[in-house]
Amino acid sequence: MHDAHSKADARARILAAIRAVAAGRVAGYGHIARRAGLPGRARLVARVLRDHGDPDLPWHRIVRSDGRIAFPDGSPGFREQAQRLRAEGVTVTRGRVRMPIDDTLDATLWGPDAHA
Repeated sequence: MHDAHSKADARARILAAIRAVAAGRVAGYGHIARRAGLPGRARLVARVLRDHGDPDLPWHRIVRSDGRIAFPDGSPGFREQAQRLRAEGVTVTRGRVRMPIDDTLDATLWGPDAHA
C-alpha cells in the first residue's frame, strides 16, 4: 500500500510542478521532475502528462530539454501544442521553442524567491 501512496504522491507533485509553469513560459520534462523532487524521472513526467485527463492542466508548456515538442512533427498533438504555445506568446519555430537558461529557470517560472 505504501507503494501506491508514493506513486500518488509523486504524481501529485509532478502535476503541481506543471501547474506552476506560468502562461507564456516553458519547462522541460527533466526540470519538472527535479522541481517535483524526482530528479532523473523525466519519463515519469511524460507518463503523468500522457495519463492526466485534466483539461485545465497546462501540459502544452512542457517540452523536451532541447526545446522540441515531443509529439511527432505534424501530428494532431504537435499542432495543438504549437498552437497553444503560440496563443500564449511563445515563439515556435520548426517545432522548437527557446528554453529558459537553467540558472534562472526557477526564478523565471516561480519568481525570485524560488530558491529561498
